[in-house]
Formats: sequence, C-alpha cells, structure tokens
Amino acid sequence: MRFVALVVIIFSVPIFMALLRQNGHYRRYLCFAVGFLPFVIAAWNLDAAFISWATWPGQTKGVIISLLDGLALAIILNSRRSPFFFPFVGVIIAYIIAAGISIPFSNNPQSSFFYVWQLGTMLLVFLAVANICMNEGGPKLIIAGLVCGITLQAGFAISQKMSGVLQASGTMGHQNLLGMVTHFVLYPSLAMLLAAQKSRLPLLGVVAGLIVVAFGASRATIGLAGAGVILLIFLSMLRMPSAQKTKVAVIGLFALIMATPLALNALEQRFEVKSTAGSNEEREAFERAATMMLADFPMGVGANQYVVVANSGGYSERAGVIWNYGSRSAKVHNVYLLIAAETGYLGLVTFLLFMFAPMIAAFRFAWANRRDPRGDLALGIGVTLVIVALHCFYEWILVTSVVQYMLGIAMGMLAGLMMQRKAEKRAQVLAKRQEKAELPDDKIPVLARN
Repeated sequence: MRFVALVVIIFSVPIFMALLRQNGHYRRYLCFAVGFLPFVIAAWNLDAAFISWATWPGQTKGVIISLLDGLALAIILNSRRSPFFFPFVGVIIAYIIAAGISIPFSNNPQSSFFYVWQLGTMLLVFLAVANICMNEGGPKLIIAGLVCGITLQAGFAISQKMSGVLQASGTMGHQNLLGMVTHFVLYPSLAMLLAAQKSRLPLLGVVAGLIVVAFGASRATIGLAGAGVILLIFLSMLRMPSAQKTKVAVIGLFALIMATPLALNALEQRFEVKSTAGSNEEREAFERAATMMLADFPMGVGANQYVVVANSGGYSERAGVIWNYGSRSAKVHNVYLLIAAETGYLGLVTFLLFMFAPMIAAFRFAWANRRDPRGDLALGIGVTLVIVALHCFYEWILVTSVVQYMLGIAMGMLAGLMMQRKAEKRAQVLAKRQEKAELPDDKIPVLARN
C-alpha cells in the first residue's frame, strides 16, 4: 500500500502542472490547497515514505513525501524561476547545510539524513508559496487555505471538548502541536482584519484561532496567544492608526476577554488531574541533559538523535529525567537547546539566522509600507515569528514537519510580498525613465540630460 501511495504522489506532479497551466479556477483551488493541506496531511494519510522507521524515537521517521510536496514541486516547475530569485533562500539553505554537516557526527547517519530531507521539503513549500504570493491575489488564497484549516481544527476541538476531553488536539494528535500551528493563522488573520479587509475570512480565522487556543489548554499557547494579540494591535496602531483599527482593536480585546474564562476553565480542569510542579521539574531535567550533550559534542550528536543519545549516553539519567517510557522517549522542551545538542553551535547559529532574518525583514517591510495593506500582512507575519520564537523556549515541536511547513508558508508569503513591492518599484523607475525620454530635450532638467 505504501508503494501505491508513493506512485500516486509522484504522478500527481505532472497532473498538478497540467491543471496549473490549464485553467485559472484550478490554479486558485491549488493555491488554496497549499495553505489547507498542512492541517490534514496526517489525518487524511496524504503522505508516504520511501524509507519508514515508524518506531524511531526522533522527530523524523523516514524519507517521507506528501501530497503538499508534490503540489509545491509542480508550482515551482511551472514558474521556472531560479530558487535564488527569492529572499531568505540563503538562510534556509545554510540551516539545511548545518544539519547535513551533523550527519558524519551521528551514530546513525541515515536517521540524521531523514531530518535533512524534511528540511528540503520545507524549502519546496517556501518556494511554492513565494511564487504564488508574487501575484497580487496570491496571499489571500494562501490565507484562505490557512483559515479553513484552522476552522476545521476548531470544529474538532469543540467536539472533543463537548465529549469531555481536557485538552483538545483537533486532528493534530497533540494540543501543543495544534497550539503552535495556530500562531501561523491567528496573527495574519488579525492583521488583515485590522487593515479593513472586506473579506470575512480574517474574522473567521481570528475566532477559530481563539477557540483552538482556549480549548487546547496549553499554558504556553494561551499566554503567548494573548500577548501576541495585544502586541499586534499595539504595533498596528503605532504603525498607522485609523478609526477602523480602533474599532477592531476594541472588539478584538473584548473577544480576548470573553475567551479568557474558557481558557482558565480548561486550565483548571487540566490541573485538577495533573500538577504543574512535576512538569516544570521534568523540563528542567531535559534542559540539563541537552546542555551536557552540547558540552561534550560541540558539533552536535547528529540531527534526529537526541532521544537515542540522551539514553545511550547516560545523559537523561545524570540529569535526573524520570525513568518511564514517556519521559525517556521525550525531547528537551526547548527548540534552541534541542538544535544545539543535535547539530552543535553551527546548527544553532544558522537556525537563529533562519528564524530572525525574516522576522526583521517583516517589520522593516511593514514600516516602509505604512499605507499599503501588504504592510499589515507583513506585520502579522512578523508578530507570528516573534511569538513562535518565544514559544520555542517551551516546546520542541518546531522541528516536526507540520510546523516547518507552516514556517515555510509564512516565510514564503513574506518573500512574495517583498518581490511584489520590488517589481512595482522597478516598474515605477522604468516608467519615469520612459517619461523623461519622451520629453523634448529642452524640457528635461539639466541633471537628467547629463
């Protein structure tokens, strides 16, 4: 059955290419699917593996491709643009190379290659989204897919909560993963809403995102979601205040206040079952283990190797990690420490560049284009990356394929917006030159003639 799925995904590439060339409606649906598919790949079994290590304790369990990868490849081949045409490609490739350099230091090089492959699929999605968002309507189609995806998750979360589930996880398998993914929809949707976009989709994205946050009952997600909403509203008003933004800000803050009792109730139900003290102590033990590993292996123990080395090298035992399957098979709940332990200082530095280069670019673009709605969307992406970077201090799940797909989508949208603006500036310069060339010689300023 696995090989049948592989064949279907591989042969989907030429089919997608034909559909992209054939009809504008098909193109719109396929662009929408790029934003929607990350939410359903696992639940709908839309992936397959060339090599599968289902019981491997690392974050990546094989050489896996998904239907989204096939669609992304079709979009890239159809565009015929060089990958180096877009911003951020350099920092993404630098991080992939750093992960690749860790392979010779790994006790199991093949499993480390699995993670490098996964990063390659993220690059594919980034390039596909960047190509889509070079067109004016592209970002809206991607956002529409994201909003429909989080709305589907909100529906499952409501159903699970009504069934007595303490922490709703939607179809993602874990509430923390769903909470991390929500950041990538909530803030861009709120930014578009603040920018007075007429579409109802941004409002749906905000409402669905808050429902997921409240019912997931994750402490980090709830706290960071509230902080992110307030930060985005503040920066948006600071960047370009308006009556519409004031109205939306008041409504948004009211909605946040209304959602707070739901979140607090979910947290109370959770803590009645499990105390936070043990959880905090366990996190500290994981961090001690990762720090010891980095001290012993400055070049890292190899990507996708943390759990194996933490146990076989005795680091979990010396760090005081509890002796049970759940704890000994878990990773350090801090992405920065996890990446440092697995790929060394080189991996950590390139990862920081990978995270912070687009973050800085998003805020620069937003402030340089204050009267442009695209600047509002860039601001939402910038806040998303800030909140995700903060969330990485409490979770390791950014190294999973779903969250990396979402990162690729967010960075791809930003890259597309930047290329849109660059193309407009180039067109304006050419128009001015053409206008000057058509003027009589005596009407052209002296400096221009020189």
